[in-house]
Amino acid sequence: MTLTMEGVLALAPDEASAKAARGLTSPAKWPLLGADDAAVWGECQGSGSKPYQTQVDLSGPAFRCSCPSRKFPCKHGLALLMLRAQDASKFSGGEPPAWVAEWLASRGERAQKKEERDQKAADRAAERAVQLADGVDPAQAASALADPEGATKREAQRWRRIEEAAGELQRWLGDQIGRGLGALDDAAIRGWRTMAARMVDAQAPGLGQRLTAAADGWRAGADWPERMLARLGLLQLACDAIGRREALPAAVHADLRTLCGWPLDQAEVLATGERLSDRWTVIGVIVEERDARLNERRVWLQGERSSRRAWLLDHTHGGRGFEGLWLPGSSKDLTLVFYPGGAPLRALVADETPSTESASTEGAAGVTPQAWSAEWERVAQRIAAHPFASLHPVVLSNATPVASDAGPHLTAEGRAVPLRLGDEDWWSLMAVSGAHPLDVMGEWDGVRLSPLTAWAAGSARPLWTRSAA
Repeated sequence: MTLTMEGVLALAPDEASAKAARGLTSPAKWPLLGADDAAVWGECQGSGSKPYQTQVDLSGPAFRCSCPSRKFPCKHGLALLMLRAQDASKFSGGEPPAWVAEWLASRGERAQKKEERDQKAADRAAERAVQLADGVDPAQAASALADPEGATKREAQRWRRIEEAAGELQRWLGDQIGRGLGALDDAAIRGWRTMAARMVDAQAPGLGQRLTAAADGWRAGADWPERMLARLGLLQLACDAIGRREALPAAVHADLRTLCGWPLDQAEVLATGERLSDRWTVIGVIVEERDARLNERRVWLQGERSSRRAWLLDHTHGGRGFEGLWLPGSSKDLTLVFYPGGAPLRALVADETPSTESASTEGAAGVTPQAWSAEWERVAQRIAAHPFASLHPVVLSNATPVASDAGPHLTAEGRAVPLRLGDEDWWSLMAVSGAHPLDVMGEWDGVRLSPLTAWAAGSARPLWTRSAA
């Protein structure tokens, strides 16, 4: 693992932690600094008589510190890696102290047990896939597995509950359109939220989230009726699909299950999903705070040889940091396994070949620039295959940031794309651009583009990356 200051800062749970860590990067504050190929450790003198014992497993990276901080990683862990990135010569070698060795050993044992559990789950999923491929009825295939009375029965029961809830939602949608959106008021919107809770109770939280989003968008902006009708239309389409799910292709069935908020087991995805080995370039990363201190990280990749795009999704809770470094512009040799679907994007990392080389191909971080029309055609094809997809990765070449009365947007080829971007990020993007064109990667939500990364034409290193939200 090659450490850089940029990479360490990307691990910070918030800006306050990063700032506090910078204040601890004086070697005088660390009476002990040590490292080997597996870990980095140190003792940082705090306000008490005993120094804090801080250690980092470089395979993650994973952190541990004896300080009372609830943030993860804490400022001491970040400062330790900053010191290592600044000057590795200050770290002594040799055997790690007992408190480091014991922690690494326990992590190794847990990792081995998890690998064994995942392998058993993957074997079961592979066996099920073989049975299905041989034409065995799904119920019979499931019955051949370890818990015939359990998993199959629970799956069938959940689908029945979802189908009943979808029928109720479909009738409710008809009532809302019959009354007209102009009749909406606060009391009616409370009824929408009640129906959303009904979907959650029926084990279809994804439908409830979409209905809640529609309620939240009531009278938000002059075009709210148009956006409301689009959301309700997709809910109607979902209800139709649930009613005839048995006749749907396997890929569409998988999208429908995800739409309902019913996640697929990762072990099954790893065992049966489409695998693709390539040199993958990180074209965008965003961390957003969700409800109840839940953080979500989205990493967007593009294959150098395949030109495929992929999406890695992670969550952490309670101020914990994310494991793994994903820096825009960097590249890794990976084998990805894609989740099933009509237009698969989400993937898991199945195998990684250690490499820290940056992208060397021309264009924005290894992405060959295309005309805007080609990018939008790519989006259109994905929407046609998966109309419920809410985010689409887009790379726009030779795009110039422009401010106007209508708000910030990108212009090129006689077209303009509206942006969804905070003031601080917008002004930093404008400053980097200097009124010159950039290659910009962002997430398109059907209305606006949220830029994540920008490069100068022909450069492999990004000039600008969006700050964590």
